[in-house]
Amino acid sequence: MTDLAALIAGITLVVSIILYIWVPRRAITVTGFIVYGLLGVLIAMLIISTGGPLSPYISLWMLLAVFAGVFSIAGILPMVVAVNAYLVMDYIAAGGLSGSSIITIVLAGELPLLVSYIIWHRQSNREGGSDKAYRDLANELSQVANKSEVVINAIADGVIAIDHQGIIQLINPAAQQLLGWGKQDALSLSYKSVLQLTDTKDAAVESMTDPVQQVLTSNNQVRTDELSLTTSSGKKFLAYIVVSPVGQIGSGVIVVFRDITREKAEEREQAEFISTASHEMRTPVATIEGYLGLALNPNTAQIDAKARDFITKAHESAQHLGRLFQDLLDVSKAEDGRLSNNPKVMDVVSFAHDIVQGLMPEAQAKGLRMLYKPAPDDTTLSAERRLAPVFYVYLDNDHIREIIANLIENAIKYTPHGDVVVDVDGDNEHVKISVRDSGIGIPAEDIPHLFQKFYRVDNRDTREIGGTGLGLYLSRRLAETLGGRLWVESEYQKGSTFYLELPRISHEEAMERLDQATEQADTTQAFRPQPHAVPVASPAPAAQNLISPPLVQPLASAPFSPIGQQTNPSMQTRPTPVRPPSISVPPRDQSQMRQ
Repeated sequence: MTDLAALIAGITLVVSIILYIWVPRRAITVTGFIVYGLLGVLIAMLIISTGGPLSPYISLWMLLAVFAGVFSIAGILPMVVAVNAYLVMDYIAAGGLSGSSIITIVLAGELPLLVSYIIWHRQSNREGGSDKAYRDLANELSQVANKSEVVINAIADGVIAIDHQGIIQLINPAAQQLLGWGKQDALSLSYKSVLQLTDTKDAAVESMTDPVQQVLTSNNQVRTDELSLTTSSGKKFLAYIVVSPVGQIGSGVIVVFRDITREKAEEREQAEFISTASHEMRTPVATIEGYLGLALNPNTAQIDAKARDFITKAHESAQHLGRLFQDLLDVSKAEDGRLSNNPKVMDVVSFAHDIVQGLMPEAQAKGLRMLYKPAPDDTTLSAERRLAPVFYVYLDNDHIREIIANLIENAIKYTPHGDVVVDVDGDNEHVKISVRDSGIGIPAEDIPHLFQKFYRVDNRDTREIGGTGLGLYLSRRLAETLGGRLWVESEYQKGSTFYLELPRISHEEAMERLDQATEQADTTQAFRPQPHAVPVASPAPAAQNLISPPLVQPLASAPFSPIGQQTNPSMQTRPTPVRPPSISVPPRDQSQMRQ
């Protein structure tokens, strides 16, 4: 090795060590090219000084040439120039070159450069393509993230993102303002430190009632308006909270909430006004209805046919107004939790059958066929009788009657022609009552709002059909009060099916509750004081004629006595109409089936 080659080798070693230990990130390519060039000069000098094409250092040149493509054309072109220059110089110095020398120089000097170009050019194209795709994706994600951040920051509701460990990852300005927490203070904290939830009893929520934990466990969205949030300063406000899952179960949640304290106060004021107004107006409406009933009663008034038609329409409107006030009172009671609850053991199949029978004349008057599938009426429809299981519930039968009657009446009302089919089915845990009609159906866009207060489907098919929009809302609230649920499946112009699901009790539990009710009734009867026997004189003949036979008339024709007026004695002694008693369920074996 010559002294010059040794000097270049030492310089290359020192520069390589220095650049390995420290090199600016922006100068990596330049410094790498410098070291590569020094190695190229060193190997070229070694080859020239040790025999040219026959030098043992040819293999080092071939190895170095393969990596020339790393620096693209800037690395390959100088190597090609160096090989060709050596080839010309050797030709001039020797006066010619042998075939073996030319082959050696081409194969050892230029072929590796061609291979290097092919390898590294393709690699750079792939990397360039992947880098471009990566940059495009990164830019797109960056734009989406920026837009999402703008949207989230512009939302008036509080938004908090929580990961699977319950750590807050995002909090928008609205949440910061509502809770009194700064962004830097809230991030990376447990959500329980920021979202301090309390229930209606002002107690901290437990894990079973914590909506965040429920969503992390079930991966189902949770909505609630029964919890309060405490700010950093200790102030509390009622909140409407929606917790939605993110990704797979347990991955994280998004919490969206807002202050509904004022809304709740306004709802309470409205409910109180509606309740008070309905209660106060029900009395004058009943008086009007009573006077109109007197006018329609041929025993108390004589009117011509034209006046009777006018008064009949007025009487129907007064009855409708009375039902509206009653619905408003029931709605206010349902919202305030003041609905009565008198549960009784009841067989749903026989109970629903009586309701269907009571509404059968209304359906027949409209020309509709009504079928009760568990016990079809052979006199109305040619249907084979079948066995039906016994479904017991322990619930308030007045509430169930109101729901079922409302669903059947709606089916009759919104079915111009065709069938109304009522069925009872269920499993070991639930009883399901369905009311199916072949009526006008419900548009898909109206179904999510159907059970809202005062909501009515508004289209050409429903504008001539009366209604207040309270029946389905009240039915849903009653179903929830009973521990059940109410939903609908419908297709526009093809009919609807409403489903009422109620909790079922077993035969053994039903028999036990019936026995308890019987024992309680017997005990009450035993301790009730008995009246003393008092001899009663036989009524005078005039009195006998006065009270016999008893007369029971509907309100439309029953005599009504306004306050402050003298009434006919015979009208005073007529008994008040009595509502039929509730259906009692006789004990029966679980295996017994009804035909």
